[in-house]
Amino acid sequence: MSSPIDFDTTTLFVAGRWRAAAGGATLPLANPSDGRELARIARGSAADVDAAVAAAQAALDGPWGRLTAAERGRVLTAMGRRVLERVDELARLEALDVGKPLRQGRADAVALARYLEFYGGAADKVHGQTIPYLDGYTALTLREPHGVTGHIVPWNYPMQIIGRSVGAALAMGNACVLKPAEEACLTALAFARIAEEAGLPAGALNLVPGLGEEAGAALSAHPGVQHLSFTGSVATGRLVQAAAARNTIPVTLELGGKSPQIVFADADLDAALPFLVNAGIQNAGQTCSAASRLLVERPVFEAVLARLGERYRALRVGPALEDLDLGPLISARQHEIVSGYLALARDDRLRIVAQGRIADAAPAGGWYVAPTLVAGLDPAHALAQQEVFGPLQVVLPFDGEADALRIANGTPYGLVAGVWTRDGDRHWRMARGLKCGQVFVNNYGAGGGVELPFGGVKQSGHGREKGFEALYGFSTLKTVAFRHG
Repeated sequence: MSSPIDFDTTTLFVAGRWRAAAGGATLPLANPSDGRELARIARGSAADVDAAVAAAQAALDGPWGRLTAAERGRVLTAMGRRVLERVDELARLEALDVGKPLRQGRADAVALARYLEFYGGAADKVHGQTIPYLDGYTALTLREPHGVTGHIVPWNYPMQIIGRSVGAALAMGNACVLKPAEEACLTALAFARIAEEAGLPAGALNLVPGLGEEAGAALSAHPGVQHLSFTGSVATGRLVQAAAARNTIPVTLELGGKSPQIVFADADLDAALPFLVNAGIQNAGQTCSAASRLLVERPVFEAVLARLGERYRALRVGPALEDLDLGPLISARQHEIVSGYLALARDDRLRIVAQGRIADAAPAGGWYVAPTLVAGLDPAHALAQQEVFGPLQVVLPFDGEADALRIANGTPYGLVAGVWTRDGDRHWRMARGLKCGQVFVNNYGAGGGVELPFGGVKQSGHGREKGFEALYGFSTLKTVAFRHG
C-alpha cells in the first residue's frame, strides 16, 4: 500500500524544491460543500514565475533535456502508476476542492493516470518524415520541443486537464510551468509531489499557485515561455492570447461551449436518455463540453421532454463526500451567476419543466443549485446562447435536418455536438454539417477519451489537445536539407 501524498498546501514547487511564495503571502481555499476554509495556498507572484521559468530552462539545458524519448516515456509511465496507487486519496482531494461527487473525483484520477500512460507510451513514437526533393539532396523533418511551456489550468477538472496538457508537453520534451486555478489546486500540488517521487528531473515541472491576475498574467506575458496552453473563459483567453502575442508564441486555447445534443424522431430514446441528462449535469454543469442544449425533433418533442423531466426530478444534490448525483458549484461567485440565469428563466416566463432536489442535510453555507430543465424559449434567448456553467439545460424543438443544423450552429461556440438517429446517411450529413471540434453519433463523450483530439472552433478556441494531435501541438517542426552530390 502506498504512503499518503505528503505536501504543504502553502508551498509552491520550483526547481525540485518546495518553498513558500517569494513574498510569503497565502490565499484561502474554500470547501464548496460548506463554504468554510479548506486550506491555504501560496500566493505566487511574478518573481515566483520568473524563478519557475528559469528552473524550466535549466532543466532543458541539463538532465531533462538530455533524456531520450524512451526515457521520458518511462518517467511518465511511472507517474501514471503512482497515480493509480493513490486514486482514492486523489479522488477525495478533488471532491473536497472542486465540490464534485466522490465517484467523479475517482474517475478524474483514473483519467489522469490514463493520460500519463498514453503519453508515456507515445513519447518515442512521434516521427519525422523524409521528403522527395532535388537530385543530390536528402530532406527530412524533425519534431522538437518548443522549450518552456506554460499551462494555465481551470478549477473544474484540474487532474484531467493537467494530464492532457502537461502530460503531452512532457512527452515531447518540453519543461513545464503550471499555474493551477486559485479556487482548486490541491490535486495539482499532489501531482507535483507524485512527479517528484517518480523521478521527474528537477525543473521539468514547476508549479506556481496564485491569482490569475498576478501569477497567471505573469506567466502569459513571460518572454522565457515558448508556448502557452490555457483552458477557461473567453474573456480571460483573449487576455492570455494578447499577452502571448507580444512574444509571438503559439497558444492553445480551450474556451468552453454551448454544445448541443440533437435527437431525431427515429432515435433510440432508451439509449439516448442517460447521455442527454448526464452530459448536462456532470460536475454540476461546470464542464466546457457540457451538453447544455438539447434539440429534439418536433414529432417527439413532448414525449422526450416528459422522460427528461422524470430523470431530472430524481436527481439529488448534496455535499461532495455524500456522492450524490451532483455536488455544489465551485464558489459563491459561480452560485450568483447561475442563480441569475435561473432568475432570468423565471422573469421571462420560460417553461420550467423539472428540477432536482437539494438534499435536506446539505450544509447551509454550501453553494448548491438544483438542476433545472427549461423549455419554451427561442434559440436566440440568452439561456440558449450563453455558457451558464451550471446545471441548467434548455430543450429546443426543430423541424428536420436543416433546421437542426441552423440552431446547433447558431451560437458563438463550437466545441462538441451529439447526434441521435438510426439513419446511417444522416449520421454523415450531420457530422459534416456541424461546426465544432468533436461530433458524437449515438453517444456523447463530453470531451471524449484520452485518444480523441479535443478542441473547438469559433469562440470555443483553437488548437487541439488529447490524442496524438496534442503531441504535434506541443512540438515544433524543423526541416533539414542535406546536399550530398
